[in-house]
Order: sequence, then structure tokens, then C-alpha cells
Amino acid sequence: MTMRLEESTEAPRGRTPTDRLSVRVRQVCDAVGSFIEYWGFKAIHGRIWALLALSTAPMTQVEVADFLDVSRSLVSGAMAELLEHGLVRPTADHRNAPYVAVVDVWPTISDVLRGREWMLVESARVALEGAIEAVEMSSDMPPRFAVERMRFLLRMTEIAQTFLRILMNLRVPRKLEGLGGWLKDTAKFLQGLAAV
Repeated sequence: MTMRLEESTEAPRGRTPTDRLSVRVRQVCDAVGSFIEYWGFKAIHGRIWALLALSTAPMTQVEVADFLDVSRSLVSGAMAELLEHGLVRPTADHRNAPYVAVVDVWPTISDVLRGREWMLVESARVALEGAIEAVEMSSDMPPRFAVERMRFLLRMTEIAQTFLRILMNLRVPRKLEGLGGWLKDTAKFLQGLAAV
């Protein structure tokens, strides 16, 4: 449920922050969570990562749970998964150590693209190659299925794989200062592709 800040008369649950900035940061965390959920992951992963990424100081799991107004067990499980994927790291070795976000998320995104999107496109490519071979070996005259359309779709899957390969091999700058140059170089590269 989306509610405008000015209209909120509900008392906060638990120790949920109520100051204007904290409310806005929670909205950012919720938005990132929704985006992550849209991609097939758990919203809590995006919410926790965004909170840690925006925080100027490391946060304990208890602080994260209180800020997001979720259970500590939910945060604990999600934090373990984020740690496994290299998206957060503890600041010390003790059990209640605070965490920080790993802002260089591109290796994780590349792994997801490689393990999920690449495999989906690859299975379509292999199926199309098999269908083309079957049509070419068929004795149907005229063929029941359009081999030229199959070849067109095969070419589309190959182009999709080329773009995925480019995305998986990109290195996004680790600092905001380098982002402008990176975007400029990427735009030039994509213009070069369009000209081909």
C-alpha cells in the first residue's frame, strides 16, 4: 500500500523511524525491493542491500530489522544469502558484527545473467537449430513450418546472446566519479554496433 508522507497518521510499529528522511529512505528501500522482486528474487534482499548501501555507517542485523520493521529472523536469513552472493560483508568476525553493502554488484548481476538469461536463450537457440534441421531433412513438400522464420528467430537468439555476452563482460566503475566516462564510452560502443 502506497501512502503519501503527509497523509500518514498511523503510529509506527516497533522502532520504525518516523522522521521525514528515514521515511523517504524506507521508500527507496521498498522501491529497490520491488525492482529486485520483479527480477524474480526476494524483495527483502533489495530492501536490506539498499539500506546498507545508503547508510553512512555499518548496521547490525537488529538495526536493519528495526529500521525496515521486519522480523530479525527474516533479516538473518536474507543477510546470509546476501553474504553468500557477495553483496554484503561483515565489518568484523564476531557474531553481531555490523554489515556494509558491497556496492560493486556487477559480478553478481553477471552471474545471474549467465546462469538464468543466457541458459534460457541458449535453450531456445538449440531448439531452433533442431527444428531447422528437422525441416531440412523432412520430405514434406511444401513444408508445414516456415524454415525462413525459424532462421530469423535463430538469428535473433544469436544477437540476444551477443548482447548478453557484452553485458556479462562489462565492468561498471566502482566509484561514481568514473560513471560519466563509462557511460560515454558505452554510448560510443553501442553507436558502433548500430552502424554495423
